Amino acid sequence: MQSTSPSILVVIPTYNERESLPQLAAEVFEALPACEILVVDDASPDGTGDWCKSQQNNHLKLLTRRGKAGIGSALLAGLRYGQRNDYRLVVTMDADFSHLPTELPQLVGAIEDSGSDQVRDVVIASRYIAGGSIAGWPLRRIVMSRLVNWFARWFLGLRVRDCSTGFRCYRMATLGPILQENFYAHGYAFEEEVLFRLQRHGARLAEIPSQFFDRDRGGSKLNIGEAVKAGWVLIRLSLSRLWHCSTC
Repeated sequence: MQSTSPSILVVIPTYNERESLPQLAAEVFEALPACEILVVDDASPDGTGDWCKSQQNNHLKLLTRRGKAGIGSALLAGLRYGQRNDYRLVVTMDADFSHLPTELPQLVGAIEDSGSDQVRDVVIASRYIAGGSIAGWPLRRIVMSRLVNWFARWFLGLRVRDCSTGFRCYRMATLGPILQENFYAHGYAFEEEVLFRLQRHGARLAEIPSQFFDRDRGGSKLNIGEAVKAGWVLIRLSLSRLWHCSTC
């Protein structure tokens, strides 16, 4: 008998997102009625995890971690959960409404499009292709983001315009083997690192336009320390790419 359990998992890392999560979860379920949500919560002191536990909804899952260990490690934990539980597709997105739930059907539809000339293993909701946009960022954040993406494209060889966004849909049949590798990044550079590892294994990456909105709830978790760590990870990946090419 064919399983009737959802085959799409939406992973949402959280830390102090009690204010935004109830509405976000409702809008995700409205956009993708057949999905399940996994909240990966780093022991939020504001009760984010407690709210999840209070919900009588079998399609809302909670993975609680002992403390704040970085968004990259939270995403990796969520993706590994998706692999262990045999989901076919896993979407990752932020908890603060910077990624629009209304774009979820298009994102999932792009990876499932059977009429496409080429099967897609990862589809990225991109800010940096035609039709994509960013609202609410100061110029310095835009410049920093552009520089990170330029570095990732040129030094890591990534063949997409938006390498750093966390709004994506992965085909788990392709992603699964990558998840057994040891990742360098525990923070924001995980976004580039997982694409780097996937592309190195022959994964096919695609982008669709996305409208990104700066956080209107909560506060930004990006700081100088995180930026330095991310830069170091990108340098390590770049060096590993050069070493790999030199031994080809």
